[in-house]
Amino acid sequence: MQFVLEYAPIILFFAAYKLKDIYFATGIAIGASIAAIAYAYFVQKKVTAMQWLSLAIIVVFGGATLVLHDETFIKWKPSALYTALALALLVGKLFFRRDWIAVLFQQANIVAPSRVWTIITWCWITFFLAMATLNGYVATYFSLDAWVNFKVWWAMGIFFVFTIANVLVLSRYMQEAIAAPQSDANAGDRV
Repeated sequence: MQFVLEYAPIILFFAAYKLKDIYFATGIAIGASIAAIAYAYFVQKKVTAMQWLSLAIIVVFGGATLVLHDETFIKWKPSALYTALALALLVGKLFFRRDWIAVLFQQANIVAPSRVWTIITWCWITFFLAMATLNGYVATYFSLDAWVNFKVWWAMGIFFVFTIANVLVLSRYMQEAIAAPQSDANAGDRV
């Protein structure tokens, strides 16, 4: 369900853009984002800080696109989000001495040494800044159609590959968390 909540607004944005135009798609993306937050709040009883940040940015940049009838704002929305996420991780690391990315991965029972989390955090900061720059480049130098395709297919694909790379790096720390329940399950077989 989390996957649907995170990617439904993007998929609906793409479908709405193909059906009509960027302004219709922007309105759909804002509506879908609000619906996803409402679902998370009322059904799952939990909305993450990242979901709130994403909603705020889509409402501000999408709203500016609709009010000013200027596609530039929605095209720069991903860069604003990526930069905000990079800054949040950077502030967490430098000022609070926390690797906030670890909090996300620890929900999946990944327990890694602090030096590993530090490396992962710096990788995510760099990745978010690179994605912000890449989105800005595509938004500036390519057509609207090319940008929409980049946002939906290429950016999602790059995120997927980067996330899988992180999971592979952290997989050795997942093994320990997964091994304990399996040994308990096998204990019943011996009785």
